[in-house]
Amino acid sequence: MHAPGANPRKTTTVRRLGRVDIDALREAVLRIPEEVWDAENADKPNRFEALDRTRHIVFRFVSNFVDWRQSYERPLWAQWRALLEPVLAQATAPYGYARAAFPRVMLARMAPGGIIKPHRDANPAAKWPHKIHVPLLTNDKVTFFVDGIGYHFAEGEAVEVNNMGVHAVHNAGDTDRIHLIFEYYDLDQPEPAWLAPLLRSAPGA
Repeated sequence: MHAPGANPRKTTTVRRLGRVDIDALREAVLRIPEEVWDAENADKPNRFEALDRTRHIVFRFVSNFVDWRQSYERPLWAQWRALLEPVLAQATAPYGYARAAFPRVMLARMAPGGIIKPHRDANPAAKWPHKIHVPLLTNDKVTFFVDGIGYHFAEGEAVEVNNMGVHAVHNAGDTDRIHLIFEYYDLDQPEPAWLAPLLRSAPGA
């Protein structure tokens, strides 16, 4: 069942989109120095309590948490774009959208024993785009929970997850978990009726 206001095209559990070629991207990600992870994580715009100690490198992000149609490129996007775009394109091919956008694109790194606490992506800008994960590094003891049901995602498997449901992650293994996480939506899909009134009532509108 879809959450109120959520895009009816989004999955209500998980949607496995198939395998994608991650070899070049994975190799480059595994070479990222620790100081880059630390610096990018310290400057990240997605500071949510539920994410706990998960570290992020954010390439694209929404300009505000109300409107997914407004997003911007962060400094590392230009450097990583050639490696990211083929993976993004392969992962989203099953949707068949002629024109689409990626408002948020990031890497998420969870250390052994790490957790992401149960939560919903509550901000309005998260209600409409598909939320997609592509594991670049994982182990068989990483579990992604959606509404209490546990799933395992293999390296190189693109999966849409229901970010409107209560979701959580536990890395019970002894290696890092690194996912490419991004949002994706159809530019030609009519906007939801609730968006315009929400924008009019937003601070500064």
